[in-house]
Amino acid sequence: MGFTRAELESFRDTEVPDLLPPPDQPLRLLFVGINPGLWTAATQTHFAHPGNRFYPALLRAGILTTPIDPAAGMTDADREALRSRGIGITNVAARATARADELTRDELREGGARLVELVAERTPRVVAVAGITAYRSAFGARKATVGEQPEPWGTSRVFVVPNPSGLNAHETVDSLADAYAGAARAAGVLG
Repeated sequence: MGFTRAELESFRDTEVPDLLPPPDQPLRLLFVGINPGLWTAATQTHFAHPGNRFYPALLRAGILTTPIDPAAGMTDADREALRSRGIGITNVAARATARADELTRDELREGGARLVELVAERTPRVVAVAGITAYRSAFGARKATVGEQPEPWGTSRVFVVPNPSGLNAHETVDSLADAYAGAARAAGVLG
């Protein structure tokens, strides 16, 4: 599946709904992206883009058992496979942009407040925010580092994991898989 630049631009400012288990099912692990990219908005699949390593890293970590093509997007069966394991995906900011640096600080702070409300409502075991810069901006944690954060959000442990974007060139699928597996083990998704 491919898109022209004009087709992708037509998805600017589109929102992508959260992928969450139904409210009567537990949410064990909540992955949080910065915001939807244009490809994500076009496919309505979080972390979708041919160069995004999120799904390959989840597969390598054992969090997924079958591959998801980050270019084509998720099938209903893919979504159900994640939900049935108690895995959800959301974003700090809801608005689709070509680059995360197009977001304002206010958008990140407002999105951070919305995320904290979602976590209070759904009480995942672990929240895994993908991207240290976005975490620092959204939560005013200027000295935060990658890994588990010292302060939980209520009963939810909080991890900052590396951003899987192809722009984050110093991370590999293997290093991403290690970080994601750590959060998944803490959430009880992996043994």
